[in-house]
Amino acid sequence: MPTRAAVPHPTIPDENQHAPGAAPASLGRIDAAVHLGFAVLMVASVVRYVMRHSPADNLLVLGLAVTACMLYAVIAVLAQRRRPWAVWMFVLVGLWAVLVISAPSFAWCSFALFFLCRTAFTGAVAYIAAGATAAATAVGLFRLSNGTDLAMLLGPLAVGVMLTLIYDRIEHDAAEQRRLHAEVSLAQGQLAASERRAGAVAERERVSREIHDTVTQGLASSLLLLEAANRNWPAASAGQDLRRASELLRRNLAETRSLVHELASPGLEASPHPEALRQAAAQYVPGVRLFVTGEPRPVPADVRHALLRVVQSAASNIKLHASATNATLTLGFLPAAVTLDIYDDGAGFDPAAVPPPSDAGGYGLRAMRQRVEQLGGVFSVESTPGEGTIVAAQLPASEDA
Repeated sequence: MPTRAAVPHPTIPDENQHAPGAAPASLGRIDAAVHLGFAVLMVASVVRYVMRHSPADNLLVLGLAVTACMLYAVIAVLAQRRRPWAVWMFVLVGLWAVLVISAPSFAWCSFALFFLCRTAFTGAVAYIAAGATAAATAVGLFRLSNGTDLAMLLGPLAVGVMLTLIYDRIEHDAAEQRRLHAEVSLAQGQLAASERRAGAVAERERVSREIHDTVTQGLASSLLLLEAANRNWPAASAGQDLRRASELLRRNLAETRSLVHELASPGLEASPHPEALRQAAAQYVPGVRLFVTGEPRPVPADVRHALLRVVQSAASNIKLHASATNATLTLGFLPAAVTLDIYDDGAGFDPAAVPPPSDAGGYGLRAMRQRVEQLGGVFSVESTPGEGTIVAAQLPASEDA
């Protein structure tokens, strides 16, 4: 017979969380109130019965009352220790029916027994046990009136129905609350998993951009210098290309180490911001010119980092693809933003015809755009074949940054 745990808690115990007939680990305040109420009502009923009946009549009734009290105590202890107690409830209900019919003075104790029945059993058995308690009480009180007071018969039945409806409503609301809590917990778990996946994707994108703007660009430029030295060997220009390739590889190695250790920007904090940008561009385009407009001021670290990487990537593209004679870097400070323009007079290209990223390359422009737009900025590329290229970015950077 499936059973439920102990007498009611402020929230009804979850039937799926306890073994049949087993109670929760601790009794709530409602449990204690029900048990205390039963004890007080039992004492009052015993006193009332003893005062109204002869000693000869007392023996049987008092024996039944003592037995009922002992059964109630056994059930309470078993419930507290989370041990099966449903079988004892059948015995207690039967004994109580005999007692209350024989001595209606004990009818008031039926309230505690009603709640105990509802928590001991589930489904139809709970209704039958509670109904039997109400019916026995009604018969006892009707017998007390010598069969003349119909209210004594109908009153306990009506109270039993009302208590049943109230108890069912509480159970329904508690079950709904547990269901909603489970749904919220599931949704929170799914949201956390989704955020972790999104964070992992964002981190892969970020690392991809860092590698592209440092390791990949540096290695590509070094390779061009080494190939030029190989073609010109043993001319004097070959030695110059080798020295430049060596310097670029050393810087690339330093940036790679920095990338491994927190992905920081080498020299960015140590050098003034405009000078750090010029140095970054000069690694790939030695003759680059720098212009600063507006009043230079500190900008947020994430903005500095993004601008540095945009300069590195754009300058590397000039080195690899533009065949430019001149390159200009313009850094502008506006009241609530900072702007960056990288211009070259090289071969130019059609921005609409840029192929998608692949193993052969193509990540530069996409990485620059992602960096800028992720910080709430605007990125654009203006270029025409044979007429050079302008890479422009504007990032929010208030004066109090």
